[in-house]
Amino acid sequence: MSTAGRMLESHPGGPGGVDVEKLRVCIEACFECAQACTACADACLGEEAVAELVACVRTDLDCADLCETTGRVLSRRTGHDADIARAVLEACALACESCADECERHASVHEHCRVCAEACRRCARACRELAGSL
Repeated sequence: MSTAGRMLESHPGGPGGVDVEKLRVCIEACFECAQACTACADACLGEEAVAELVACVRTDLDCADLCETTGRVLSRRTGHDADIARAVLEACALACESCADECERHASVHEHCRVCAEACRRCARACRELAGSL
């Protein structure tokens, strides 16, 4: 079992009416996506044609920040506010979709963009699925 899953199961407040499996999947997808986006931005900066990747770097970094924040907000279960969680999840899903779209423009040339786009799509799905269950 993952650390996120163990932490959710061991929380003294219990699941609080939230689907723990969807929550775990979403938290893990957020942190995985944040890492992928950070690495993709760095890889873009290492490419020879970096000027063509400026928008990609920007969307990568925006997405990484939102994913990291979303994962952290979702990890805090005490005093959970479903309205705030839904808003954060929607913002994260939107950032992930935007980043995936941008990375897919470069995926045929840059493998790191293809990998990042896949992580972004997974995260957007996980965010939307969790938001729909809150």
